[in-house]
Amino acid sequence: MSESEIKQIIPDELSGQRLDKVLAELFPDYSRSRLQQWLKDGHVTVDGIVVPGKNKMDGGEVLLANFPEEEELGDAVAEDIPLDIIYEDEHIFVIDKPVGMVVHPAVGNRTGTLQNGLLHIDPSLARVPRAGIVHRLDKETSGLLVVARTLKAHKLLVDQLQARTVSRLYDAVCFGRLISGDTIKTLIGRHTIDRKKMAVRQIGGKDAITHYKIKGRFRHHTRVQCKLETGRTHQIRVHMAHIGAPLVGDPTYGGRVRVPGNATEELVECLKGFKRQALHAAELGLIHPETGKPMRWRAPMPDDMEYLLFCLERDNGDTVDFNDEDEDDWNEDDYDVEVIYTDE
Repeated sequence: MSESEIKQIIPDELSGQRLDKVLAELFPDYSRSRLQQWLKDGHVTVDGIVVPGKNKMDGGEVLLANFPEEEELGDAVAEDIPLDIIYEDEHIFVIDKPVGMVVHPAVGNRTGTLQNGLLHIDPSLARVPRAGIVHRLDKETSGLLVVARTLKAHKLLVDQLQARTVSRLYDAVCFGRLISGDTIKTLIGRHTIDRKKMAVRQIGGKDAITHYKIKGRFRHHTRVQCKLETGRTHQIRVHMAHIGAPLVGDPTYGGRVRVPGNATEELVECLKGFKRQALHAAELGLIHPETGKPMRWRAPMPDDMEYLLFCLERDNGDTVDFNDEDEDDWNEDDYDVEVIYTDE
């Protein structure tokens, strides 16, 4: 790991401020958590001495910072993996992730991940935490992800996610015929027995909020559109199962394949062959980290979900109840966006 050495005199106007706060003022492109970690690791000295972040500065001290230029990426290596980049500039990528692609390398998935592919496209992403990935999708969930290409973009996008100002809309198909949309508010945490699963918890979890509305009703299923206010692991999958409407194809939270009585043979085969959760990250909206311009992207539904809806419509189609409300009617306080469609 190489380092970038920065020498700076602490300005008098920061006199009386703690060192960690001084660093946050002088280096706004870095997150406070990273600066604090570098302080602990001895990458910052004041007048040649490593001092605690809580120490107050007088002003005029010589600050020497040796900031690591590259994040430790573990086993992540660059691989020539085709990625569907629907938008790019010097600051961000927006990726339409396919079904079956893992976002980060992990045990059992050391190669072939989105992160491996990103490092091949832009080797400089090695200098950004997790190669610029600021949020993730499950392996079997398709759709949109934003990737930061600079430290500044990474920090600002993380700030937006924490402030819950990033707009994320998902298309989903669930079991059961829901009557109306609603908001689900619970705590979500690790399952107490099966540590690979998440669960709604009474205590010990983190707040999780999902808004959903009805986009179409079928005889035994409902098409919904979900909007995330928080981004907990498996949040939509856990929440929909919690209200008794697990996602089609979700073996973790939906159990065995459910086939309605007197369903058409076509639908029976479709449901049995649908091997992943019917969930697609269809829309992503954010404030561009450099220009400050609100932007939004939409990605078309993948073929397997399109075919699932086709089969549901043909299954006693005279009872289908569509609710094609405007996709932008979430009362987003006049969120003025530029809508950028992907090629369909």
